[in-house]
Amino acid sequence: MSSAESTESTQSLVTVEKRGDIALLTLNRPNAMNALSHALRQSLSETVDQLEADAATRVLIVTGAGERAFTAGLDLKELGNADDGAALTIDSFDPVKSLNRFSGPIIGAINGVAITGGFELALACDVLIGSPNARFADTHARVGILPGWGLSQKLSRLLGPSRAKEISLTGNFVSAEQALDWGLINRIVPQSELLETAFALAEDMLTCVPETLTAYKALIDNGYAASFGEGMELEAKIGKAANQQVAGNAIEQRREAIRQRGQEQKTS
Repeated sequence: MSSAESTESTQSLVTVEKRGDIALLTLNRPNAMNALSHALRQSLSETVDQLEADAATRVLIVTGAGERAFTAGLDLKELGNADDGAALTIDSFDPVKSLNRFSGPIIGAINGVAITGGFELALACDVLIGSPNARFADTHARVGILPGWGLSQKLSRLLGPSRAKEISLTGNFVSAEQALDWGLINRIVPQSELLETAFALAEDMLTCVPETLTAYKALIDNGYAASFGEGMELEAKIGKAANQQVAGNAIEQRREAIRQRGQEQKTS
């Protein structure tokens, strides 16, 4: 066993740092560009389930260790040692489904490359911010496999089919600047400020009404997965039912808090 492999076997493949109701989850295989090995996917799945079960964790930030990679996607070295193509189905510990089980907002702090499966993991986050090191690539076609974690559908809906096809049918990298211009990420911040920016955004989310924060995320996701007409009907139905439970005095109290916050943001 090499020294790198020995070190990896004794360290946590996923680390968690809690700051109040925010959890920072870091993919921790920097020597392998945080590639999604079977063990890492399992650790990610178990960790997200633990965080979802913890009522004190309301917002999740996901990033990668180091400055080179968010995650380089599936561990191709591991897959290359498999006996047959069955390993490529990757039915166990789907990292996208793992993140989908977290009901609160997920912020992706893209610190480096997000390649193929790593691209899919990034798209499983609700909001993406990136450092100048952030780059995205879909190399499925170059490896000779098809995606199974949603990339072919999510990317086309996010960027439009033409841009999605340019990315996926060439395998070319998309720079942080291009990703920002196309709306793939919300902003670019210096590498040294990436995590603090993510925490600040998470803190803003925490100022919302807790139950509404998770309900609104679910409403957006479920409506986006439907047709526009179905989404409108869904909003009308769920919004009416939820809003009937809100007392007038609660709205008045929150209105004053919103007014004060608006004044603070205006003068800051």
